Amino acid sequence: MLSTNAFDYVNVLDKAADASWKRESLISNNIANVDTPGYKRQDLDFQSALKLELSRSNHDSLDSRVGQMDLTKLNPMTFTDMAGYSYRLDGNNVDIDTENVELASEQIRYQAVTTGISQEFSRMKTVIK
Repeated sequence: MLSTNAFDYVNVLDKAADASWKRESLISNNIANVDTPGYKRQDLDFQSALKLELSRSNHDSLDSRVGQMDLTKLNPMTFTDMAGYSYRLDGNNVDIDTENVELASEQIRYQAVTTGISQEFSRMKTVIK
């Protein structure tokens, strides 16, 4: 992680990419366990963690809030979906169709985040020239 203000957005995007990769892994694990009796789906919610950290700052501008963010606290936790209803007798609550949609959505999100990181470095490269 870089420690200058020039990399504030890159550092947040780096955390977002890590969370997205981890969520893809969790969803893939859910898909792999679709036939495991009693298995409960797992997920990760990065957006809520990011929103919470951004709200801790009393600054109006997004730049200021991102600059004041404590990235060490931007660590979303994995949770097990115990509230999800199971339509199956074996207690498994993984819906394969929902998981496939969530996986595709997360793959698009990961591509967007990595594109954002690339664009930030491209901007910096342009300034340096």
